[in-house]
Amino acid sequence: MADVTLTRHTPVENIVLHAPDHLVSARPLPPMGRFVFRGATDTARRCESTFGINFPVEINRASVAAGRAALWLRPDEWLLLFPEAEGNTLLQRLSAALLGIPHSLVDVGQRQTAIELRGPYAAALLNAYVLLDLSAAAFPVNAATRTILAKAEIALWRTAADNFQIEVSRSFAPYVAGLLIEASRILPNDLKLY
Repeated sequence: MADVTLTRHTPVENIVLHAPDHLVSARPLPPMGRFVFRGATDTARRCESTFGINFPVEINRASVAAGRAALWLRPDEWLLLFPEAEGNTLLQRLSAALLGIPHSLVDVGQRQTAIELRGPYAAALLNAYVLLDLSAAAFPVNAATRTILAKAEIALWRTAADNFQIEVSRSFAPYVAGLLIEASRILPNDLKLY
């Protein structure tokens, strides 16, 4: 019998921006596990010990520890990120911890992918298509939100001062990558950085 092994590939293999790498660079991130958790805030707190990190205490923020992240994106919605290999075990453990409590826990690891944008021009490049104030004062490290990049719904997370993670549907990833490439063509050399 033939061995049929499914390997998940990144929908965007390479992103070459038209700007020097020391100013801005983009790359697809490797596959990872993702759950969307919907429920009341006190229900989310019940997930913390099972998920292994404290969830953010403020909406539109992220908490990170031990290779996992919890992004609080809406009053009743968290995006949980974790190593892909832990998905089945984690799903069983979270489902058991939330048994009988109203909630929704959906595995979106096959639906979503991520693109990392880094460098001192990363925020300026994003602002070509994202209409948010991405200055460090308005959108600090570990800020996270759902927003629109041109016509694509994304979750945007500032992972470091000059780094952003764009969570996007796999089917929109080539579109988002293409927009980032196009925006990098028009970055002026004297662009004022945040």
